[in-house]
Amino acid sequence: QVQLVESGGGLVQAGGSLRLSCAASGRTFSSYAMGWFRQAPGKEREFVAAISWSGGNTYYADSVKGRFTISRDNAKNPVYLQMNSLKPEDTAVYYCTEGNYVSVTSDEYDYWGQGTQVTVSS
Repeated sequence: QVQLVESGGGLVQAGGSLRLSCAASGRTFSSYAMGWFRQAPGKEREFVAAISWSGGNTYYADSVKGRFTISRDNAKNPVYLQMNSLKPEDTAVYYCTEGNYVSVTSDEYDYWGQGTQVTVSS
């Protein structure tokens, strides 16, 4: 059974930074693409970032490009989302996800974590 567990969320002031982590178990982590999505209250879940199985290719939503960095350590398992220059509009529940291919579409991913809350105060 595949499990994804996010950590690292919290409350931060605008302009600050957070690093989210996602630990995966249940199948060979290094064989799958990983992604981060987020969902703010009253809004649909949206793509944030994704990384290929090797870590060689990364993709970002325009709204976070230049501020967020996705990375993975296949030797140690976690996938990370480093979030800098945070804005109040980044406030959301952030979800880690795993799938066979990198995609900006949530339907393409097979497994999801429970989410971690990120709140950015102005």
